[in-house]
Amino acid sequence: MAVDEDQLSATAAKAAQALRAAGVPFALGGGCAVYAHGGPVSEHDVDIFLAERDVVPARHALVEAGMRAADAPHDWLAKAYDGPCLVDLIHRPNRRPVTDELLNRAVPRRLGDTVVPVLPATDVVIDKILVLNPERCDFTPLLPILAALREQVDWAAVRTATEHSPYARALLWLAAETGLVPEAATLAPTVGAQRGE
Repeated sequence: MAVDEDQLSATAAKAAQALRAAGVPFALGGGCAVYAHGGPVSEHDVDIFLAERDVVPARHALVEAGMRAADAPHDWLAKAYDGPCLVDLIHRPNRRPVTDELLNRAVPRRLGDTVVPVLPATDVVIDKILVLNPERCDFTPLLPILAALREQVDWAAVRTATEHSPYARALLWLAAETGLVPEAATLAPTVGAQRGE
């Protein structure tokens, strides 16, 4: 369900306040992080990245703040609702555990009336790209994000973190060929190199 940016910002601020009060380390990710870095507005949910050990206390803190816990269909996240706004507590995005090292890289960014820790643009882009798979291979929503964050991203790091994915390689090749991102974002292997010739 789409909600407006003011609702999402208010929910993100409310969640951040509750998690800080509970002493839970976290960082904003997903579409809200893209928006916090100057990218397109998110209309979906608030993604909060945290270590698996902190999921239960984080969910409890959100409920104590007036949110409603909800069942999650997957084992890599927990869910809560703040009115119509969904909050995803994500501890293993794209089969990669959230680590203290990742959370320590978070940068303070203003979202609405508050400042929250946000994953760096490089990590946000890596996470967004690794969502691509045979069932989710639409590049359309990702291209404006890559273009908007291009100056904040370490493209060599993105390339290294995503090179195992043929979908990521295809997206980065397209983005580089069309000038949306620097050529450093893609390995651009030749056909012979791909075949090991």
